[in-house]
Amino acid sequence: MSKLKTILILIIVLWIISSITSNFIGNVNQFGFNKIAVIPINGIISSTESGFFESGTIPNDIIESLKKADKDNSVKGIILEINSPGGTFVASEQIANAVKQTEKPVVALITELGASGAYLVASSADLIIADRASITGSIGVTSSYLEFSGLLEKFGVDYERLVAGKYKDIGSPLKDLNVEERNLFEKKLNKLHGFFIEEISINRNLPEEKVRELATGIFYLGIEAKDLGLVDLLGDKELAINEVKKLANIEEATLIKFEKRKTFLDLLTGVSAHSSYYFGQGFGKSFLNFNNKFEIIA
Repeated sequence: MSKLKTILILIIVLWIISSITSNFIGNVNQFGFNKIAVIPINGIISSTESGFFESGTIPNDIIESLKKADKDNSVKGIILEINSPGGTFVASEQIANAVKQTEKPVVALITELGASGAYLVASSADLIIADRASITGSIGVTSSYLEFSGLLEKFGVDYERLVAGKYKDIGSPLKDLNVEERNLFEKKLNKLHGFFIEEISINRNLPEEKVRELATGIFYLGIEAKDLGLVDLLGDKELAINEVKKLANIEEATLIKFEKRKTFLDLLTGVSAHSSYYFGQGFGKSFLNFNNKFEIIA
């Protein structure tokens, strides 16, 4: 066995051991009595686990971290460190609901990006802090897709429609979306948009009509969001720490990072699952039933 192979095997073994023995990690000062839990929310928010080449946030991990921090008597407050463009509506709502159920004070810190579903999560916190140049808001939902029927026609490819159920292939990119189907989609999107507006109105204690005026889907810079009442303060992590201390009525605290560490098996499973999706559904099932690929993105 070559020296390079030995080194690679050693690295993998050490990685697996460290992953098994420490699922949640903190900084070196995590043993202080008063602690502030920092929970990162990065990338796309989705119920689908990521693999080697993708990063994102799944609700179960964040909810588990919130519960762990909430039950730990030494943890006095929580910072949600957000850098996310949003994700699926359901996944974002699950995290937002878990935040609202947390008994410890929670401060949402939007670093670079806290838009759409990620802003929904932030709005559920007791306080929102954002960098003045961050991207926030973008209160809206989308379920757009590419349509290839014209391209297929150009190359002489026909779409033979075989369905049991009038709308079973609604949203298939292999055929035109007719007026009736478009109206159905837009009604469902408008209903979800209404849910989004209602949640922001409640979470931020803003009149629903005002939120509706802001909910065009456009994003706001942090400094604009503050003027509009979507953000409480402009600042960085240091300000977030100070605000958590105020809410928790403590003077000193150490930070502990609650972040689920993926084991080697998790990463392999993620790659396997995504490969199955892209090669199975992506090339096979998707050509038969495209509506199963539809996601409502918030």
